[in-house]
Amino acid sequence: MKSWLLNSLSSSPSPISPRILFSLIPHNSISSSSTIPEIIYVPCPNPSGIDTKRTSESENSSKIKTFQIPISENPVLTQTHVIETLLSHRNDPFSALEYFKWVEKQRGFARGSVGPFCLLLHILVSSGNHNGVVRNLLNNYASSDSVPSAVVLVDHFIDCAERFGFQLDAGFFNYLLNGYVRARRCADAVDCFKAMVSCGIAPWALVMNIFLSTLVKGDMNDEAFNLFNDVILNKLSYDCATVNVMMGACLREGKVEEAEKLFVEAKGSGMKLDVAIYTTAVRVACMKLDAIVACDLLSEMKKMDWVPSEGTFTNVITTCVKQRNLTEALRLKDEMITSGYLINLVVATSLMKGYCQLGDLNSALELFDKIIEDGLTPNKVTYAVLIEGCCRNRNMEKAQHLFTQMKYADIQPSVYVVNSLINGFLEAQQVEEATKQFDEAVEVGIANVFTYNNMISWFCKLARVDEACNIWDKMIDRGVQPTTVSYNNMILGNCKKGNMDIALDLLSKMLEKNLKANVVTYSILIDGYFKKGDCEQALGMFDHMISLGIAPTDFTFNTIINGLCKVGRTSDAKDKLKNLMVMGFSPICMTYNSIIDGFVKEGDINSAMAVYREMCESGLSPNVITYTTLIDGFCKSNNVDLALKMQNEMRVKGIQLDVTAYSTLINAFCKRSDMKTAHKLFYEILEVGLSPNSIIYNTMISGFRNLNNMEAALELYKKMRKERIPSDLAT
Repeated sequence: MKSWLLNSLSSSPSPISPRILFSLIPHNSISSSSTIPEIIYVPCPNPSGIDTKRTSESENSSKIKTFQIPISENPVLTQTHVIETLLSHRNDPFSALEYFKWVEKQRGFARGSVGPFCLLLHILVSSGNHNGVVRNLLNNYASSDSVPSAVVLVDHFIDCAERFGFQLDAGFFNYLLNGYVRARRCADAVDCFKAMVSCGIAPWALVMNIFLSTLVKGDMNDEAFNLFNDVILNKLSYDCATVNVMMGACLREGKVEEAEKLFVEAKGSGMKLDVAIYTTAVRVACMKLDAIVACDLLSEMKKMDWVPSEGTFTNVITTCVKQRNLTEALRLKDEMITSGYLINLVVATSLMKGYCQLGDLNSALELFDKIIEDGLTPNKVTYAVLIEGCCRNRNMEKAQHLFTQMKYADIQPSVYVVNSLINGFLEAQQVEEATKQFDEAVEVGIANVFTYNNMISWFCKLARVDEACNIWDKMIDRGVQPTTVSYNNMILGNCKKGNMDIALDLLSKMLEKNLKANVVTYSILIDGYFKKGDCEQALGMFDHMISLGIAPTDFTFNTIINGLCKVGRTSDAKDKLKNLMVMGFSPICMTYNSIIDGFVKEGDINSAMAVYREMCESGLSPNVITYTTLIDGFCKSNNVDLALKMQNEMRVKGIQLDVTAYSTLINAFCKRSDMKTAHKLFYEILEVGLSPNSIIYNTMISGFRNLNNMEAALELYKKMRKERIPSDLAT
């Protein structure tokens, strides 16, 4: 704010002393003083070209004039008498002022009489030498609680001008507006502002900017927007500081687009902009996560020899990292250092996050070590970023080390850090470490519902329901309320175990607690019933979900198709697919693969091929699973030639066979005693970089054994042991 105040001051056509800024600070009332107060000016235009030095001398000389206190036989002063006396001193502002102050002390005269006060103001303003006095009188007026409102004063001032032939002066309105703002009487300030606009009187830029800024800081943004619109509609002048204030108001309201529009319009109008408004514009771009615009604005500032603040550099660097543009973030970091700033903790932490996002954990850790050497102290956020990065890179040893280091530094780990650590241990299959970390979090009381859900989810996915139940009981005992996700996890675990009655009971309890079951809940139950072989219950659950107005997802649709195929109802699945497509379902490759696999398992290879052709005609490209399934079907139906044709089609389309596809083909040729082709395929597996598994080795050994070629069978057995492929009973 200081910067745009100084800019506004520097644009004033008259010389400005440091006392001007002091005049904008509220001070005690001095209206009862018997002497004229020291004059402190609010900056104002000097259209008349009055020499300020001479003006000051004139004011000072007026102070030493003597004033003869009137002697009245009538102790009661009427307003008419006062007005007539003031008019008699129309050309003697000092005497008029002294007379008015004497009148105010008289018991018989009503204080706060607006008419005489307005007349006095006109006399003082019209002299051109008493602006400071006018300013102080209006400040005192505005800060008093016993005077009429701004509307009344303004109306009387205008009426007085018409009655006694005075010209309206912008100084009166600006001093009054400034007085109301200083007194925090915003409603009166708004009325005064509107009166000025209606009279075609432009507020001085500094006074207007202070007023708008006061409104914005007081959360009166709507009033600020309305007044600024009045300025625009009436084509009143304003400067870049005004625009900056209004941009700030927009940002307070979350109107980022409007803030950007204000800047673009100001820039396009040719208005002289300053570093403050550019700084706000950069902030706007960062809030929009538009790193490109933010960087362009920084470049423009550089061309104008403006050095962005440390906060501005920090803002743009963090935005670049959020946009995953680490290269630009690092360039700006170097530019920031060149500009004379040291790298701060926010910038360092953001860059560490950027490295972690790219999977470059080593660079993040190197930067961490460097900032410690440079004397920066990592905070909770820094540790959280690095621990999460370590967990994502499966470097749990380093994650644990950082976690310990964090605690030694007396930094209390947040639940976010703890949850990252637990998830990392679980993903790394270090369940014991995850459980240890979980128990510690529960013991110190920082575990939240997400902590419990992570553990429950892990055990339920592995169908380890008893362990999940133990976690559930701890959660309830600690007073942590389960969420829909909590119930969904427990329902999943029981469905995997085939405990459909328990799963349904969990659904009932969930609804009793006013938690809404979602599409995930019902999809899990549908899948559970299909795996149990209860198609009718599964389809009934789907219909019930639809009746509740819950929209199914592609996962739900694919669960139904796959479920019907798994229980041998592939034809029903194909018919169901048509109905689901009417509901808006767009089948994917996996959908057709389920139906093709279903027909292959039922021995209906012709129907499988028909679905394959339908899939290709719909514009979907078959994947390796599609071809592997068909190859398996052709081999089982003794159509090896068609299987090889499918293999060639895969090669033409650039689809690499997987181990399963090779295993299927090798098995087919071994059964036909064509060990030459089988042997060729076996070594092709090695050539493409795949590793034969025990099933393929057993198939090959069995094939050679059936031909009484035990030498070849034993060679494969030796190779199998050399490659450390586990032998089983079949081997």
